[in-house]
Amino acid sequence: MATYISTIKFTEQGFKAINDTTKRAAAIRVITKKMGIKVTSMYWTLGAYDGLVIMEAPDDETATGFLLQLAAEGNVHTTTVRAFNAGEMDSILTKMKGAGK
Repeated sequence: MATYISTIKFTEQGFKAINDTTKRAAAIRVITKKMGIKVTSMYWTLGAYDGLVIMEAPDDETATGFLLQLAAEGNVHTTTVRAFNAGEMDSILTKMKGAGK
């Protein structure tokens, strides 16, 4: 499973319904499970972003489908990156031309 980290910013609509944010988060866990995505962490944050979601999905298409569905609800904007653990990064490094020289 691939790991994805999404930063969350509430939209105006999301702020208007802020009292439901934890209920929406619980619903996200149900939706993602049905899609084969595992939400490993979900946080509300201070600073430049309003939240953070760390998830594992079988592929980019599944992750993108979920994020598009989330955006279509209109409560948040997301910025997502694909994350690699040390083992995955070692595998990537071995594929570099001239690796190990």
